[in-house]
Amino acid sequence: MTGTEFDYDLFTIGGGSGGVRASRIAASHGAKVAIAEEYRMGGTCVIRGCVPKKMLVYASMFAEELSHAGHKGWTMGPSSFDWGTLRDFVNGDVDRLEGLYDGTLGNAGVEVHSQRAVITGPNNVRLADGTQITAKNILIATGGWPIVPDFSGNEHCITSNEIFHLDEFPKRLMVMGGGYIAVEFAGIFNALGSEVTLLNRSETILRTYEKDVVDRLPPIMAGRGIDLQMSAQIESVTKNDDGSLTVVLSNGVTKQVDQILVATGRKPNSEGLGLETAGVELGKKGEIPVDAYSKTSCDSIYAVGDVTDRVQLTPVAIREGHAFADTVFGGNPRCVDHSCIPTAVFSQPSIASVGLTEVEAREQYAEVAVYTSDFRPMKNIFSDRAERGLYKMICDGKSGQVIGLHMIGPESAEIIQAAAVAIKAKLTKADFDATTAIHPSMAEELVLLK
Repeated sequence: MTGTEFDYDLFTIGGGSGGVRASRIAASHGAKVAIAEEYRMGGTCVIRGCVPKKMLVYASMFAEELSHAGHKGWTMGPSSFDWGTLRDFVNGDVDRLEGLYDGTLGNAGVEVHSQRAVITGPNNVRLADGTQITAKNILIATGGWPIVPDFSGNEHCITSNEIFHLDEFPKRLMVMGGGYIAVEFAGIFNALGSEVTLLNRSETILRTYEKDVVDRLPPIMAGRGIDLQMSAQIESVTKNDDGSLTVVLSNGVTKQVDQILVATGRKPNSEGLGLETAGVELGKKGEIPVDAYSKTSCDSIYAVGDVTDRVQLTPVAIREGHAFADTVFGGNPRCVDHSCIPTAVFSQPSIASVGLTEVEAREQYAEVAVYTSDFRPMKNIFSDRAERGLYKMICDGKSGQVIGLHMIGPESAEIIQAAAVAIKAKLTKADFDATTAIHPSMAEELVLLK
């Protein structure tokens, strides 16, 4: 496909899930493709995001199961937790996955450059070693980067980039933030035995999720021993001689901790890419605006994934990368539907959501019907804590179409994936009601909602 005018048909900057998928699919369509990644192939999700984090979630959930063993008839001997063993196992599997990404690209015929690349023109790229490259099309897939607020002593804090590589397990951990990253890591380290403080600048965590569902979580977290410091911010952090940290909060509280994890959001990773040399416009948050087919304001440059700040989710980046490659190189123009995307928070217990919240539904529909199930999952009977689940279905009051589903309880993410297919297919509450329940299960509540 490549003519003599350019070195490559496609040059991708960023080796995360979106960039790798786009590069591989473009190559399968016959394009000559190269990709540059300055850190490790696999991007945020594989290297320092959802994959290693979910492994930590599974490991931490075992502590909860272990505490119930006596009620299940098991007699357990002395047990202890070793952070180094878990850390090294998780990072070992990350290494394995990184190797698979490299192998996938190699098998597809994609040339890999393990160094930083910047744009020097609409069809020009310069590698860190000075190599100049030309490409008919350039794809930006550089993802996002953690945001660290400005306060005295913020250099002593860590982000989700570093949390997987701690030398020592933090016996006292402060987590700053109210989004899914903060909530998940607070739950992980609490279950593993750390004394956790969750700090949030407002009274609301997970503010984009269904309120009735989210409201269940803070009391559960507090019941599990997490200290919730709401409507507070860090004013200063001081490092002590023994390596511990003294944190002064805006509400007058002072705490001694071993680590502070700042998880206050992520920004598009577009800084220093040289986009201005090609006339690529940026948004107010540094995001790269694109059209429905992921094209930027420069006709030869595209962008997918978190750097566009459309929907910051790995499966979305993968779909965007695939659609881009099919459109530009496969003769099959198509775009990604960003509506009705299922999401999950791997809190303990987990939260899952798809479609509109009740507030959003009432803003868009003349009539809204709401159905709920408030129950104690059978699994929780083994626990001394009376934690309850809540499923909430939002429907168009006229047609009965299900337009939103939200839940908190064990395995919510696993349950909602199948339900999301039904909601994407615009099925109605009557369709759910007509489906026979699997009993006894938590998922059966979806067809028994009142």
